[in-house]
Amino acid sequence: MQRLIFGGDGTTQVAQLSNMANRHGLIAGATGTGKTVTLQVLAEAFSRAGVPVFAADVKGDLSGVSAAGKPHKEIDRRRALIGIEEHTLRGYPTVFWDIFAEQGHPVRTTISEMGPNILGALLDLNETQTGILYACFAIADDEGMLLLDLKDLRSLLAWMSENAAELRQEYGNISAASVGAIQRRLLVLEEQGGDRFFGEPAIQLRDLMQKDFSGNGVISLLDSERLLRESPKLYAAFLLWLLSELFEELPEAGDADRPKIVLFFDEAHLLFKDMPKALLDKVEQVFRLIRSKAVGVYLVTQNPTDVPDNVLGQLGFKVQHALRAFTPKDQRQLKGVAAGFRNDQGVDVLGTLTTLGVGEALVSVLDEEGAPTSVVAATIAPPESRIGPIDAEERAERISNSPLAGRYDDAVDRESAYEMLHNRAELAANKAAAEERAQAEAEAREKAAREKAAAEERARKAAEKEKSRKSNRQSAGEAFFKSAVRSLGRSLGTRLARGILGSLLK
Repeated sequence: MQRLIFGGDGTTQVAQLSNMANRHGLIAGATGTGKTVTLQVLAEAFSRAGVPVFAADVKGDLSGVSAAGKPHKEIDRRRALIGIEEHTLRGYPTVFWDIFAEQGHPVRTTISEMGPNILGALLDLNETQTGILYACFAIADDEGMLLLDLKDLRSLLAWMSENAAELRQEYGNISAASVGAIQRRLLVLEEQGGDRFFGEPAIQLRDLMQKDFSGNGVISLLDSERLLRESPKLYAAFLLWLLSELFEELPEAGDADRPKIVLFFDEAHLLFKDMPKALLDKVEQVFRLIRSKAVGVYLVTQNPTDVPDNVLGQLGFKVQHALRAFTPKDQRQLKGVAAGFRNDQGVDVLGTLTTLGVGEALVSVLDEEGAPTSVVAATIAPPESRIGPIDAEERAERISNSPLAGRYDDAVDRESAYEMLHNRAELAANKAAAEERAQAEAEAREKAAREKAAAEERARKAAEKEKSRKSNRQSAGEAFFKSAVRSLGRSLGTRLARGILGSLLK
């Protein structure tokens, strides 16, 4: 167990116990009050303790954690106030990631790994459409099809629509209208970067849970500036997927002296915005159970009310920077925030919340028994690394020198649902064409046989007719002979008759 010192009030240092760091935490406060520096200081402390860190860098400011800070009188003032003896200006081992592969190594996962729950929330599907998405995943499992990228999912949905009648009995009604609505949402997601996010090689958890040769935990930064601007839902979906993967893949850790990994989710309100109740229930369950996997989750947001109560109740570590109260609603929120602290020392929490300076915060940590300590107003320790972003050249150099350089650069498109359905369609088309050709050839043979038989019949009849004509036709000689005989017969007949009669008559 280590004490991770990150602040103090002039008389007492404020520290997070490493064996309680898996109890999750909250960093809240209005814009410009120092949340990012607090996150940076905590990330450094975890790294020194050998704990890998994953953080979403929503403004690019956190990239400075990879470079050494510069001397400053404010650093000296805070060190003296808090009583920090060891403070070395240095950069920390950092790996940069970016879904768009512009500011870091590419980040990908597969449709199958994302699952229908998170994907349905990402696409903002209604209950009926989500049901079809579940059926899609079930069919993929039953048919042995991999759903790796968006074209796999689109192809399978199209196939389901074409074969809805055959699938209805086992998978329920598959409405063409609902499939069409899902397809349109997928087109929007593709334009927002989903085509880059879904695919292979998928990011491996072990690459987010590394230490350097000195035993410092590596800090993985997801560049999220463009992602938040273009697709905040995709940003939220990725963070939820990461949380889900850690929960499913990591073994039980028991009472570990430190976390296996710590996650900092900035703009945490996006995780829960418009989240379906069923999914929210599961997320709350994951937050509660993932502690046993030695995973600490720290949400960073402007106001604690951005976080659902059932999740907020699981965040034992709290750093609350200044809040502003301009409306009656703001005043009510302030009272709710103040009521969330244990206050045994009579601190004017409500009044202090609006008067805290930059880099100051109300802090409550967990003691050795896991109970929240009484709230104190503390000054956050200065970081050892640079405050603010590194420049493009420095980032490019760190990316090229990264131990993961080249591992995820080239996308891989192996055989999956799209190729399998394409091959099926091609085989079916070839079979149909072969059957059509065979039928055409058979019909041609039959026609030729009929025509031959008809020709032979015509020839036979013609021969018989010709024979008949020949039998009835008289040659010139025959006609002459017969004519002569008939003439002779008539002549002889006449003479005899006359001779006999004549002689008798005479």
